[in-house]
Amino acid sequence: MIKKAMVVGLDSRADAMPVAMFVQVASQYESSIYVDDAEKRVNAKSIMGMMTLGLVNGNSIVVTADGKDEEQAIAGIEKYVSCEK
Repeated sequence: MIKKAMVVGLDSRADAMPVAMFVQVASQYESSIYVDDAEKRVNAKSIMGMMTLGLVNGNSIVVTADGKDEEQAIAGIEKYVSCEK
């Protein structure tokens, strides 16, 4: 299991976190992936769960991945969240 703290930092084209794309990125991996904010923990592959977080630029989150591709999952999500294209 890997846990990594991240700060949401999408480029200026986004007013709020595009949740659907986050879920798509997370869904590419076999590992179980969860996102924690200050108040709750949700399954990163659940569109409804992710929408309840209300994430925007500057939010701090902790992403946890557990499974055979956990390192790739963390790296892929971090790349998306930090807008490294």
